[in-house]
Amino acid sequence: MKTTHQILTAVALASAATCSLAAYPEKAITIVVPFAAGGPTDKVARDLGEVLRKGLNNQTVLIENVGGAGGTLGAAKVAKANPDGYTLLLHHIGMATAPALYRNLPYKVLDDFEYVGMVNDVPMTLIGRPSLPANNYAELVKWLEANKGKINLANAGLGAASHLCGLLFQQSLKIDMTTVPYKGTAPAMTDILGGQVDIMCDQTTNTSGQIAAGKVKAYAVTTMKPLSTPALASLPTLDSQGLKGFNVSIWHGLYAPKGTPKAVVDQLNAALRTALKDPEFIKRQEALGAVVVTDNRLNPVDHKKFVEAEIAKWGPAIKAAGQYAD
Repeated sequence: MKTTHQILTAVALASAATCSLAAYPEKAITIVVPFAAGGPTDKVARDLGEVLRKGLNNQTVLIENVGGAGGTLGAAKVAKANPDGYTLLLHHIGMATAPALYRNLPYKVLDDFEYVGMVNDVPMTLIGRPSLPANNYAELVKWLEANKGKINLANAGLGAASHLCGLLFQQSLKIDMTTVPYKGTAPAMTDILGGQVDIMCDQTTNTSGQIAAGKVKAYAVTTMKPLSTPALASLPTLDSQGLKGFNVSIWHGLYAPKGTPKAVVDQLNAALRTALKDPEFIKRQEALGAVVVTDNRLNPVDHKKFVEAEIAKWGPAIKAAGQYAD
């Protein structure tokens, strides 16, 4: 039998835990972005952080960039973090493609995280350096066919959204290109602007401003329907220009370390739902061509089911390309 002291100790610990959860959050919360500052995922995280705090006792939400290895370093850091709700992960489609891309992934996507909810869907755009001779998609295809073996296709690193979109674009056209990986989207965009590389397929969150300013050549969007964003409304889809069925959108989701108390996950989910209804956040996302999630993927259970389906979708395409990292 337990002694009176043991019973009182257990009651005290349970009471302390309950009070701790009730008071959550009592300090700043850190959202880890597994990519470099200035990139599209970083932009989403910073916009989200500003409105997420409103549902979290107005606590400060810090953004920590932990780039490298296609997003796996930052994700691994969160997977190993204290499951107290103060360290979160904002990750994109790389959450679902990492199991196929990395032979020695330091975490299990479906087992090592608590799923909080989806944030947005982000279309992609196919862009080129400003000095590229092709002025529309039909001319681009002719130029690509005429310059086989000489084409430089930029991306933000193995597993990045731009890498995945570029991979499917090459497979669809059946034209091999020299892949030029960068340590993040920002340096890749810098070299596109400077003419050091030829083309890139990247998220609207990173390309909309450059397209609107006329600093890059824009050829198409990767969704099945044209976008309504003013800067991108005139861009045709790849599907309508011959690449039937080409449909790539990059999504973002919010995660906590496995073992984070359900009460905390529920509070984070409630705060996320409130944040995604914020008019200013919606306006900022729309300006970037992103669509804020309003469907069942806001539910943690359905969020996880969606990621599981994405793993099944992307795995075969990545394995067929034979592009892996240790």
